[in-house]
Amino acid sequence: MALALALPMAAGAQQAPAGQGAGPAASCRGQGFFAGPARYQSVEQLPDGRVTFRVCAPDAREVKVVSTDIADVIPMGFPPGSPVGLAMTRDATGLWSATTAVPVAADTYRFNFQVDGARVPNPMGTTWSEERVGINSTFETTGPEGAFQTYRKDVPHGAVSTVEYWSETLGAKRRAHVYTPPGYMNGTTRYPVLYLVHGAGDSDDSWTSVGHAHYILDNLIAAGKAKPMIVVMPFGHTPDRPGADMLNNNDFGNDLLKDLMPTIEKDFRTINAPASRAMAGLSMGGAHTIRNGLTHSDLFRYIGIFSMGLGFGQDAEKQLAEYQAANDAALKRGAKEFRLVYYAMGKDDFLHATVAPTRGILNKYGIAHVYNESAGGHTWINWRRYLADFAPRLFQ
Repeated sequence: MALALALPMAAGAQQAPAGQGAGPAASCRGQGFFAGPARYQSVEQLPDGRVTFRVCAPDAREVKVVSTDIADVIPMGFPPGSPVGLAMTRDATGLWSATTAVPVAADTYRFNFQVDGARVPNPMGTTWSEERVGINSTFETTGPEGAFQTYRKDVPHGAVSTVEYWSETLGAKRRAHVYTPPGYMNGTTRYPVLYLVHGAGDSDDSWTSVGHAHYILDNLIAAGKAKPMIVVMPFGHTPDRPGADMLNNNDFGNDLLKDLMPTIEKDFRTINAPASRAMAGLSMGGAHTIRNGLTHSDLFRYIGIFSMGLGFGQDAEKQLAEYQAANDAALKRGAKEFRLVYYAMGKDDFLHATVAPTRGILNKYGIAHVYNESAGGHTWINWRRYLADFAPRLFQ
């Protein structure tokens, strides 16, 4: 039996005349399995800063680019009734493309394609970011304003490990990502530790895959602006159960303090003292930090709260009263022991109204803090910059 393979055409071979057996060649799918991937650039940063997206989908009827990270460039449907996504145009080969109307600022972004209503990660992609469930493609646009969070070939690089551990508290296997600084693998030095928590839609993968925390630390350490440190990025979600609260989550706190921290201190060369531990988080991770870090100066002397606060919603006053009643002694102790409490919020953040009551509690208890009010809202653009501002203040 003869086996016919779609192999790349040898040099000097004749192509079939147009219209005679040229179907596969006319498709953006390429020349078959052994010819390698289709030859198009799925994300291209243009000289003027705009970005062109491409995806091969010959059988699709409607394709869009969708992203939650750049609403000013790719619409997200807010307010309700407004468009969702950037519409793409199909060429004769089945290749769809679209170019943003304006430049995309130098940074890192998540996106996917929407193909006939289905969310599809970039088939030509090589970088990804996990959410709580599902996955995003990512792309980076380069430029001076984004240099602090990009990979640089001229600096030493740390490593990011994926750590699985058993949580006796939760009765479940858990996962964390752990950054170790340059030189850790071949050394004997012990390091301080930052526990850094993601937000409600994300996972323990997020602070590196889209937050670029490892590159931010590499660049800061190389510049002598931050102390070398281990960064532990836990999974902020816990198994669902009746009555569980995503923000006021004792399950997360118990797992962090009773299971993850002992695992890290057993398996990594950590300095196990309060003055060598920090905790920070964004959004939901900020709530975890307020409830499990700000109340534990016995464990952490450095605290970072990004884009989160106390006292929001219809029961704001009740939240504030309950938090203070439950943690009165711990907050009084923290006022004496914390070396840094760092609080950051964007002016356009939908949680900005929580700043005043949260700072009110800090002031009431005499907890000195650094407040960074930035432009922008509840976005990774801000959170990367908060980390870059926060990390140099640690363990000094």
